[in-house]
Amino acid sequence: MTTAPTQQTALPSSQVLPVGWQLRALDGPVPASIAGVVVEATVPGLVHTDLLTAGLIPDPFLDRNEHAVTWIGETDWEYSTTFEWAPDGNTRHDLVFDGLDTFATVVLNGATLGSTRNQHRTYRFGIDEHLREGVNEITVTFASPVREADRASLEIGYRPHTYSHPFNAVRKAACNFGWDWGLDAASSGIWKEARVEGWSGARLASVRPVTGVEGDRGTVAVHVDIERDGGEGDDEFILELSGCADASATVGAGATSATVEATVEDVQKWWPRGYGEQPLYDLDVTLRRDADVLAGRSLRIGFRTIEVVLEPDADGTSFEFVVNGERVWVRGANWIPDDAFVTRVNRERLAARLDQAEFANLNLLRIWGGGYYESDDFYDLCDERGILVWQDFLFACAAYAEDEPLWSEVEAEVRDNVTRIMPHPSLALWNGNNENIWGFEEWGWEKRVQGRTWGLGYYLDLLPRLVSELDPARSYTPASPWSGTTEIFANDVDHGSVHLWELWNRVDYPAYRDVHARFVAEFGWQGPATWSTITQSISDSPLTPESPGMIHHQKATDGNDKLTDGLVAHLPLPDDTEDWHWAMSLNQALAVTVAIEHQRSESPRCMGSVVWQLNDCWPVTSWAAVDGYGRAKPLLYALKHVFEDQLLTIEPRGAGLAAVAVNDSPSRWDEETVARRVRFDGTVLAEHRYQQARDARSAETTVLPDEIAVPGDIADELVVVESGGRRAFWFFAEYRDSALAAAELTVDTIAVDGGYAVTVKAGSLVRDLALLVDKIDPDAVVDDMLVTLLPGEQVTFTVTMTEKVALERFAQSDVLRTANQLVADWA
Repeated sequence: MTTAPTQQTALPSSQVLPVGWQLRALDGPVPASIAGVVVEATVPGLVHTDLLTAGLIPDPFLDRNEHAVTWIGETDWEYSTTFEWAPDGNTRHDLVFDGLDTFATVVLNGATLGSTRNQHRTYRFGIDEHLREGVNEITVTFASPVREADRASLEIGYRPHTYSHPFNAVRKAACNFGWDWGLDAASSGIWKEARVEGWSGARLASVRPVTGVEGDRGTVAVHVDIERDGGEGDDEFILELSGCADASATVGAGATSATVEATVEDVQKWWPRGYGEQPLYDLDVTLRRDADVLAGRSLRIGFRTIEVVLEPDADGTSFEFVVNGERVWVRGANWIPDDAFVTRVNRERLAARLDQAEFANLNLLRIWGGGYYESDDFYDLCDERGILVWQDFLFACAAYAEDEPLWSEVEAEVRDNVTRIMPHPSLALWNGNNENIWGFEEWGWEKRVQGRTWGLGYYLDLLPRLVSELDPARSYTPASPWSGTTEIFANDVDHGSVHLWELWNRVDYPAYRDVHARFVAEFGWQGPATWSTITQSISDSPLTPESPGMIHHQKATDGNDKLTDGLVAHLPLPDDTEDWHWAMSLNQALAVTVAIEHQRSESPRCMGSVVWQLNDCWPVTSWAAVDGYGRAKPLLYALKHVFEDQLLTIEPRGAGLAAVAVNDSPSRWDEETVARRVRFDGTVLAEHRYQQARDARSAETTVLPDEIAVPGDIADELVVVESGGRRAFWFFAEYRDSALAAAELTVDTIAVDGGYAVTVKAGSLVRDLALLVDKIDPDAVVDDMLVTLLPGEQVTFTVTMTEKVALERFAQSDVLRTANQLVADWA
């Protein structure tokens, strides 16, 4: 137990420095209207956001304003503030920055404390020599990130990279320099908290709890690093645990590290969502000298075992997440920064995004290597919700020099972030990089690097060594995609994790069914942002798919051409812009549905599907399910359906069809199954009933008889399979080649608490019924979408919104959408 502290000379103190900061431009292509202007600055914050708040720049999210603000990344900037300080009895004082973006020089009272070159590190400067009683002045000068990246590229030598800036020459978020879904808006600023800390005797420099489970007993070994104040004498300290575990250890005189171990009886295991509960335990770590408390840290931990298993087998090499000894079928999405200006992302916004992840039945988010190590709030929320986190180290789509100063910067960055993130039970995997080994093998990098280092030493040496040292209970993979060894092509579908981009880039989405992967870590299909987001951010008149603003908000190379090529085999290309928007939104959802249904149907050969991507960072045509203003696209509803615990899907098998029942729930699913071949008018042409036992966490395949699988008229028939309230459809012909007629709909809308209930009854076959309620109110949300109805069936949608509207608005053709509109109007 912790001994109550007696009176001591000084208690640790912390003075946050959030107010009073000022910002001004220094050298660079600064517009005359801004040169010499001093702006009130927010810390944490960025230059872009401060200039926006001051009304000095246009919003780069709107129209083509991105071009009007690129000068910001080419300019040097200065932040300055003052703070008052009085002696507090502490022997040491540090100026701490949790994050500086990126090329900063820190000065206190005219004395240079140091310079930084890594956005992803915490910086601590001893300031006792320069600290004054009374008013103290801090200046932080930021060099242009664009010019610094160019300069670093020349100094260390060219390495291949994607896009226009050599982001791989510096340690700054790669996508901050622009991506095929992101702004070119290279930022500068004090992007995390700044504070003055006072302490005496010693402080806890790092705290790393390594947890495990042995039967019903939880184990925790807390490793700490200690910084001593350098005073006279080498005192002994006591390191104590309290909260969920009580234990203590003596820290010997002069020692700078220690470990204390404890057990927790009758521990409740932490599970991913869908597999169990997420109990979290409070753990307090205290460092004291005799009865004097010198430092403390409060953590929230969970007890579970987790590993990612790559093992050779008869089919190649597995890739499986195993939690508490149970294999988890991963239903995941890739995560990118939720705003191009990352300091605008707060806990409330993250919670809203994770609400959408849960709505989509996701159990894993992969934090992609071209962005950031996420905030503590992100990992806290994943802990609470049971969402597993796959964390890339920050290397993406480029070759990276292994020379100094980068090697040491990478090591310091990794030590900082592994130590910060590893206490979270949701953290499931550390991954070395995104696509870099694959890029070296297939993208022509080998000849371009001319024998120079390109990053393999990080992925096979430095990173695994640091993970083993700092977080030994976690799995590590060198790359994504990764086959398990450098002896096998990184993106081999039979081995490990794969990225599937040929289908979007060059083939078509039905060909997803020809790929038999073990684990799909990236794949996706583009679609536009929601209509309200487009009209809020683009003022083109007329607005067309190729009008200037629309094209500017399409960052992918030949993106619109790929959208068109991926549509016209399935649906006709509309000429009306709103119809084009609906067609492309629907086609995105259809493509991803085909892929995931196939991947889930191949369980357990395939053990995971991680779609690219959940979210966006600004309003853009992209692969996201949620657009840059946080609004759900039809794709999010498709993910909700296809990632449900129990899924029925109809898949081609050989020359016929098979019904696959995927039961990823903890209970058996033994309902009778009915398969019917039906005409579009609802006439049943053939019926087949069968009983099938579906164990928990299993997939069962039943080949359908020819009377069901072989059509008489491919244009006017479909197969329907139903079991236990689940349903699957198979259409023999593409939409555009079918006899799909105009939808006959009856709509009944009533006001309910919090919004409206909209009941739609079908008088004919209706495919992919949707309510695009953001056209009525940008903040409105509907509970479902993409519903197919047979003649005579109905569905009720619940719309959450505060705005009062005429009830008939929900029945108007721009809001109430179907695939029928696209086909019947074209025909």
